[in-house]
Amino acid sequence: MVLNASGKTYTPDISRIIARSRPDIASYEPLYRKFHTNPELSLQEGATAAVIAGHLRSLKDVDVRTNIGGHGLVGIIRNGNGKTVLLRADMDALPVEEQTGLSYASTKRMVDVEDDVERPVMHACGHDMHITSLLAAGDLLLSCRDSWNGTVVLLFQPNEERGAGAQAMVDDGLYDEGKHAVPKPDVVLGSHVMPMKAGYINTRIGVFGSTATSYRVTLFGRGGHGSRPHTTIDPVVLAASTVMKLQTIVSRETNPQEAAVVTVGASQAGTVENVISEEAKLLVNTRAFSADGRDKVRAAMERIINAECQAAGSPRPPLIEETSSFPLLYNDENVTELVSHAMEEHFGSKFSPTAPISMGSEDFGNLAISTPSCFWNYGGIDPQRWDEAEKRGRLPEEIPGIHSPFFAPVIEPTLTVAIDAFAAATLAFMRRTGAPLARKYASVYPIALLARNPNNYTPIMDEINHAGNTAFGISTDVIDGQSVGAAFEQKEAQLLVLGRALVTAVYNVGGQLVTTPLL
Repeated sequence: MVLNASGKTYTPDISRIIARSRPDIASYEPLYRKFHTNPELSLQEGATAAVIAGHLRSLKDVDVRTNIGGHGLVGIIRNGNGKTVLLRADMDALPVEEQTGLSYASTKRMVDVEDDVERPVMHACGHDMHITSLLAAGDLLLSCRDSWNGTVVLLFQPNEERGAGAQAMVDDGLYDEGKHAVPKPDVVLGSHVMPMKAGYINTRIGVFGSTATSYRVTLFGRGGHGSRPHTTIDPVVLAASTVMKLQTIVSRETNPQEAAVVTVGASQAGTVENVISEEAKLLVNTRAFSADGRDKVRAAMERIINAECQAAGSPRPPLIEETSSFPLLYNDENVTELVSHAMEEHFGSKFSPTAPISMGSEDFGNLAISTPSCFWNYGGIDPQRWDEAEKRGRLPEEIPGIHSPFFAPVIEPTLTVAIDAFAAATLAFMRRTGAPLARKYASVYPIALLARNPNNYTPIMDEINHAGNTAFGISTDVIDGQSVGAAFEQKEAQLLVLGRALVTAVYNVGGQLVTTPLL
């Protein structure tokens, strides 16, 4: 970016780079369908990872590293000195039976390694779109290497749905020079397809998603015959009482100006109607927008569960086991401002920097460690379907959300938006600003032209963009009748003669911006 005479910055047109470098989207649609038809559960993404690795190896100059923290893998694109940007996509699917009716719908079933139970499997959270778009974005960035410097890390993460895959990759030595030796990023970027109108995209500075912690709670009773309840301690009644009391954490213990969620997603006890079982199990999920809020909810949950068991006369204290934990999803201010600027330039009014905060959760932040990061969402719902449901006032009823058996992102324009977003955000950090040519022709070749009339400077901007120079600014000054065509080196680009309105050129000399009047 360059300062113009009014002190404002001007960002060059990223869209030009993306448009000339975007791969054939149609060639990636079969790959998306393949991933959708062949989903794999968390911790079992081996075939998915193999397809990704094969595709990365088919691209030129991608360093592929596999088996990181399980089935995780990366593709590293090196392109000279500069920042390192990590782009992340998750790979795992959900134990959901697909009901979309798509011709490429999943009918797959897998035995879950967590409990040895066979379940249906579906990409009900859009990770197939995440994978495909990141592969295509890598293809795009390879095609425009003349426009950026640095290193891009394409990271494909397993086991996101259970909140452990990102940390597993880090713990397995993702950034350890003695292990997988993936370059530590200067910034980490990620995204998610959502039940929003396709073509639209948003993010926000600060808190973007909640913390989430899941628990397995075992309540102990004393079993017996259904005809003799007085000789038992019924864990079903205990579980029912506990579930109801847990609801008061949000309604009576949480500040109404704050937000928290306590969901009991499963209650399991007994197998037949005339036997009072020995125990009951509850699966509980809690969410909050701060570490302090998370801790308060947990403390209240433990207090209530223990008190209910004591009141019921349980023969043993309850067992409360944490089964997964997601960190707060937080977008760094400086990174998100830069990403938002690039997104607004590329997507225009279809981009919003004021997305609502979500109670959804991500383990994306575990990849960043102390590195600034930014996450964004984009829509996947067919625009016509969305508009019709909105007109009827029935968006919640007619638009399926993620994790629904009916969630089916429309391939286009969803895939193009996802690809372009990865590229735009990356180029915001790594795009060249004329340095290669300026180093060669530091005394005569400008990396920016300060002119009054945009109609005059646009043609020359196109020429310099083509040559790899992409920083421009506009001044409010004017010089009448000044021909400047002879002032420029012609070896790398055929620069046009502006004839009038040109005032100043900006050069990159030893990393410093130097201006000189063209008189």
